[in-house]
Amino acid sequence: MRFTLADALSQLPTPEGKRFVELLKHGTLVVELYAPRGNDPQKPHKQDEVYVVMAGRGQFVNGKNRHPFGPGDLLFVPAGVVHRFEDFSEDLAVWVVFYGPEGGENS
Repeated sequence: MRFTLADALSQLPTPEGKRFVELLKHGTLVVELYAPRGNDPQKPHKQDEVYVVMAGRGQFVNGKNRHPFGPGDLLFVPAGVVHRFEDFSEDLAVWVVFYGPEGGENS
């Protein structure tokens, strides 16, 4: 399988107005493209997740930490941790990879 950023972005927003699209599901692995606009209303997720920033810049809140981010960055969030993108540019687009059991993997 092959997925391009352009193809995934062309599916957003969805007809329901969602700013993410699921592209692949295989076992516990789920891959999405997420492209919020204006604000990021995410809630903590049940699985560990990895973001790969494809476009855009801003700040990423990950638990008690806050980091600048930009294209090419990889961000990891353990299951159940509060996180969100803040002060981000309007072109923000990130691959999101969810994996593992609910509650996250043990380290």
